[in-house]
Amino acid sequence: MRTGVCELLGIEQPIVQAPIGPAAVPRLAAAVSDAGALGLLSLTWAADVASLVGQTAALTGRPFGGNLVLAWDQHRRLDTALGAGLRIVSLAWGDPAPYVEAIHDAGALVLHTVASAEEARRAVACGVDVIVAQGWEAGGHVWGSVATLPLVPAVVDAVAPVPVIAAGGIGDARGVAAVLALGAQAAWLGTRFLLAEETPVHEDYRRRLIAAAETDAHWYANLYDVGWPDAPHRAIGNSTAQAWEAAGQPSPGRRPGEGDEIARSAGGDPVVRYSSALPLQGTEGDIEALSLWAGQSVAFANRVQPAAEIVAELTSRL
Repeated sequence: MRTGVCELLGIEQPIVQAPIGPAAVPRLAAAVSDAGALGLLSLTWAADVASLVGQTAALTGRPFGGNLVLAWDQHRRLDTALGAGLRIVSLAWGDPAPYVEAIHDAGALVLHTVASAEEARRAVACGVDVIVAQGWEAGGHVWGSVATLPLVPAVVDAVAPVPVIAAGGIGDARGVAAVLALGAQAAWLGTRFLLAEETPVHEDYRRRLIAAAETDAHWYANLYDVGWPDAPHRAIGNSTAQAWEAAGQPSPGRRPGEGDEIARSAGGDPVVRYSSALPLQGTEGDIEALSLWAGQSVAFANRVQPAAEIVAELTSRL
């Protein structure tokens, strides 16, 4: 099923793989794009943006995109990505206005994630090409507080005819069909793609995802804040969260075990408790105590599959 946003983005299936932090690597994005959907790289913290874009382009001849979080200035990374040939740019967590002109001047399209109809109107007014409406069921860092079901049609009505992609709480073909019925032209999923074979996450993290129910993905205002403060998020409950809750949910600076090194990254860097670092392959230490990002759709993430198989399942009811 090709919708208007599929035509605009040059994809065959109305599915977008969310930029799931450092797990959104070239191999994953290329596999999703090869399956006819849109793969996205996470470029926000990348040391070599051009290399990531180049690696992905070498793996797929299909369109793919890159995401930048605007909680930090991203002009340098954006210019580098566009210079390397990126032609679909996803923005979130800030004002897209300072970036839109440069994106369009490069002949690229800009997607922007919003959490309200009013925010969507402002984004369209500054030239954004596609709106991503993220409901609060989403995993990882969650921009707003409105659920997907009421948010998506409100945003669709607010910005028509600009296309809208729905995000948050979508985990299977029924969810995809549902958001299309709400007026969205594609579905944006992150949690389900954490179990793609091409996603380099730690096996202990995968096991926690597979075992989790929809009630296990909890919203926190500022728990895993080391590296990204004051950014609400959703993750699977674990021993770190349980100890914090038992202590009365103290604010940063007074939390149990704060500052303790509980793991090391594959590169040997220390990972402290309450870090926002996602546990990747090669991470060593107390994986269960790290930030185990997941949305309320985690109940549908129940087995490891190739990304192409996930895309096929998600579109099986269209």
